Amino acid sequence: MAALFKKGDRVIVRTGKDKGKTGDILRVMPKENRVLVQGVNMVKRHTRPDRNQAGGIVEKEASIHVSNLAHPDPKTDKPTRIGFRFLEDGRKVRYAKQSGEVIDS
Repeated sequence: MAALFKKGDRVIVRTGKDKGKTGDILRVMPKENRVLVQGVNMVKRHTRPDRNQAGGIVEKEASIHVSNLAHPDPKTDKPTRIGFRFLEDGRKVRYAKQSGEVIDS
């Protein structure tokens, strides 16, 4: 399921405390079926000071399960499911099932 999402994709959160938020994917963890989305699922971590940075409470993104995310439709910006198809030149691309628009460029 993680193959549907790639680093840099814009996604919409479908469930949870951040429902409705959008953000770009920072990191994909395919073995765990989780991704890091910018500005979504923020948690506070108490860090000890080290040579590079001061200590204190740092707020950063935690991973979110891919089942809680959806791609926005290129036409309507509403959440849509994703499918795969082959173009005439032989490339395999992702497309939005609602509108049929190609997501990969």
